[in-house]
Order: sequence, then structure tokens, then C-alpha cells
Amino acid sequence: MDFLLFIVMLLLGLIGSFFSGLLGIGGAIVSFPLLLFVPSALGVANFTGQEVSSISMFQVFFASLAGVLTYLKNSKNQAAVIHKGLIIYMGAGILFGSLAGGLVSGYLDGRIINIIYGVLAIIAVILMLIPSKGKEGEAAGQPIVFNRAFAVIISFLVGIVSGIVGAGGAFILIPVMLTVMKIPTRITIASSLAIVFISAIGGVAGKLTTAAIPWEATLFTVIGSLLGAPLGSWLSAKMNVKYLRYGLIVLIALTAVKVWMSIL
Repeated sequence: MDFLLFIVMLLLGLIGSFFSGLLGIGGAIVSFPLLLFVPSALGVANFTGQEVSSISMFQVFFASLAGVLTYLKNSKNQAAVIHKGLIIYMGAGILFGSLAGGLVSGYLDGRIINIIYGVLAIIAVILMLIPSKGKEGEAAGQPIVFNRAFAVIISFLVGIVSGIVGAGGAFILIPVMLTVMKIPTRITIASSLAIVFISAIGGVAGKLTTAAIPWEATLFTVIGSLLGAPLGSWLSAKMNVKYLRYGLIVLIALTAVKVWMSIL
């Protein structure tokens, strides 16, 4: 075992999943550039875009699984805000989309994957700046009306690009659910967590079929993910996430610039 590689990947997994627990996102939007640039800068590994995509996808899978289990364990009322209809329609769309994206990623050049991430990062920043239109005070028991066809189509498209870069897609799905579909915030956050886990199932299946997977580095990253997600969730309950959200926007914007600089 390369001890330095273990430490670096453990920390990167912890950081990505920490933001996952803190802000309710999959964490891949943060971990992708870290995995792409930090190991090579420290001389412990030089991952291709395909390999980074694979590591990130496994990280999202285990981080979202840990999040779902923690979510169901810690609250007796959470089942009421997990909307079955949203999970069925958007979960089905994102499952097939992420499976297709995971399969396609094995045939794409690493440069193309980096470009897709760069585009996603720009979209994520724009969407995260849009004020939420979700009804904060709406009771969880009230019926939620949404366009089922739109839900399936948008989740399928998000699943494709997420499967390619190894993300769960929450950083795009959550703003869309809040601003376009106008789903209440609590229901959006709870339901998107389950949807992201479904996305990760399809993405992992696709990676296992075609993509190059650096298993040792992936294992180290997953260990860090299992440590970071609960820590982020714990801190989220004690801090004003509004300011951390804007900090994340700045971080995503900077990493997008870095990725585009490496491409151009």
C-alpha cells in the first residue's frame, strides 16, 4: 500500500462527501477537480478523466447510501417528506440516464469528459444563484403537483451527463426542482437524496461494465467519503448554510476556470 496515496485519497474523499452532507449535494462537483489535479500535483498519481469519473461515481454511490441510511435512521418524520412520485418518475429517468452515461464514458476521451465537467460546473453556478421558488412552509402531507413527463426527461438528461463525469446530479436536480418544478424545499432535499442514490446505482453499473477503475485509489476515497458525509451533516445542523452555499459557488467557479484553462 502506498501510504501517501492512501492519505491523499482519504482526504479528498472526506472533503467531497463533507460538502455532500453539508449542502445536500452529491459532492462530485467538488471532488472531480480535486481528484483530477491534487494527486498529480502531489506526485502520488496521475489520473485520466475516465479514472477520475470512475472514482467520483463510486464516491457518490457510497456517500449517498450513507446519507440515505443516516436520514432514515435519525428522523421519524422524514418518510413524510420523501415524495414517492418524484422518486419513481425522476428516479427511473436518472437511473437509465446515468447507466447510459456510465457506459458511454468508457469510450470517451478524458479531454471530452473534462469539457463536460466544465460545462456542468458553469450550469451549476448559474442554477445555484437562482432564488428558490419552493414553498418553504408547505405541509409535507399536501399533494405535490408536477409535470411527470418533464420530470422524467430532465432527470434522464441529467443522468446521462452525470454518469459520464461520475456525479450524482443533485447540484443540477435540486435547483431545477426548486426553481422550475417549484417543489417545497424540505421535500426537494429529502427526495433528491434518494434520487441521487438511484442515479449512482446506474452510474456504477455503467462504470463496472466499460470504464477503467483504479481500485486501490477508489477504495481509499470511499473510506474518506464514509467519514466525511456524517461530519458534514452534523455541521450543517449547526451553521448557516446560506453563506457556505455562496462559498461553494465561488469554489465551483474557480475549479471550472482551472478545468477550462487546462483544456484550452
